[in-house]
Parts: sequence; structure tokens; C-alpha cells
Amino acid sequence: MPKIEDETQTPVAAVEIFEELSPDEERERHRLETRVDRALSEGWSALKLLRDRRLYRSTHKTFEEYAKDRFGYNRAHAYRLIQAAGVIENLSPNGRQNEEMSPNGRHLLPRSERLCRELAKLPSTAQPIVWEKVLEVSGDAAPTASVVRSIVEQLKQKPRLLASDYCLEGEVFFLQRLVGVEQKYNGCWAIAIEVENRFTVKAAVYDGTLELRQENMKPIDSEQSQMEIKDIYRRLKRLMECQLDPIDEAQVEVLCRRPSFTSRQKQALTTMEEIYGIERNKA
Repeated sequence: MPKIEDETQTPVAAVEIFEELSPDEERERHRLETRVDRALSEGWSALKLLRDRRLYRSTHKTFEEYAKDRFGYNRAHAYRLIQAAGVIENLSPNGRQNEEMSPNGRHLLPRSERLCRELAKLPSTAQPIVWEKVLEVSGDAAPTASVVRSIVEQLKQKPRLLASDYCLEGEVFFLQRLVGVEQKYNGCWAIAIEVENRFTVKAAVYDGTLELRQENMKPIDSEQSQMEIKDIYRRLKRLMECQLDPIDEAQVEVLCRRPSFTSRQKQALTTMEEIYGIERNKA
């Protein structure tokens, strides 16, 4: 079974022993506790079957009306109990309840709808994994909703990746999903300039730098395109150091959105370099 890293330090309440039970009494206690557990969850499952099989239709038009009249459950509560029944099915071997103990010998199944509600936030395949972790963390104490919630949240959180896990220094990519003042760069290309030991990528654009997350970066697969863009970037940076005419500024921005460059566009760049006195072979 996959391991889930536990970063919580949940205190386990100490259980004071008032009087020792004999082995027979321990077994009887477990048998009766299991019956209580089963009674709760079997009631949830029965409610689910009444809904699924529409066994209310001889007296009521809707399941909601039936649950209210017969059991006093409002719509929200009735469906929470049905949801809990689904969780119990996911936690039970082969979808059936049994009287086997969990690995730590305690609390085979959740004892309240509130616990099931937290587990229901996860896919069905993840629910047994989380429940075993809950049992491990809780020890001899009854699991609480707060313990379940904390472990569920840990599983739902996406691990933070280092920038070096998805980007290399010098890599060229297009920008996307930027918002606010940075959204003007969407569709432009950028070049990674700082990657190591960072959770974001520092990237160069034609008129400055940006801090980017992985979702802001759309890869450029062609090595030829990457090399061509890097060369154009170096030339544009030199142009941007000049006091450009607004028409030339507009041409620069057009070039910064191109995945490839036509002969006409390259000639326009050369012409601007000549106008502003920039030597092509200047480092």
C-alpha cells in the first residue's frame, strides 16, 4: 500500500485504565463495539438502497419527501448519509463489511458520518489509503474529523517542485496565463536565466525579467527555433538600449511574439540596427 508522508504531530489522548478486563470480556467488548459500528453503517447503506431501488414510490413521489416523512431527515442530511454509505463500501474488503480488525487492531470503519464526509473529498481509490493512515495516527484513540481532515489536505496538496525539475537555464519558451500588469507578455517568448535552488523561474523578456511558475511556460520543442530566438533576443536587447521610435517599438514587440522569423522580418531588424548605429557583430 502506498505510503503517505505524515507532517502532522497529532497528540493522542491517553486512556486511563480503571479496571482490567478479562480476555473474554475484551472479546465481548469488541464484539459489541463492532455491532454498534455495523448498525450505523448498515443504516446508511439501507437508506442508499431505498433511494437506488426507489422503494419509496408507493407512498411518495420523491425520495426527499420520503426521507423527511419516514426518518425526519432533511434532503442534505439524507444525502450525506448516502455518501457515507459509499465511503464505507470503499473501505470494506470487496465492498462488504466484516468483523476483521485493521492492522492496528482498532476502529475498522468510520463511526460517524462526519468522518466519512471528509474521506468523500478524495477519489474512491485514495480513501482506504487515507483511512489506514488515520488509524495509524490515532492509535488507541477514536479517529476525529480534524485528524481525517488534516491527512486529506496533505494528500490533496500538490508538492512544490524546484524550477530545475521542469526547466533548464537558457531554455526558451512562450508565456501564457499571466494576469494583471504582466498579461501583456502572454504570447511572447522568454529565456530562463535563473533556475537553480528556486521554486520559480526567473526569465528574461525583451524589456526586463519576470518570475514565472510552470503553468506560465509553454515549451518550444524545436532546437532551431530556440537558437534563432536567442539570437534575435540578443539583438533586440541592444536595440532596446536605444531611444526607439514608437513605430520601431511596435516592430520589436511583434518580433517578440514570433515562433519563427521570415526573411522580411529579419531584414527589418537589420535595418533598425543600421538606423540606430548598432554593429551586428557586437558582443
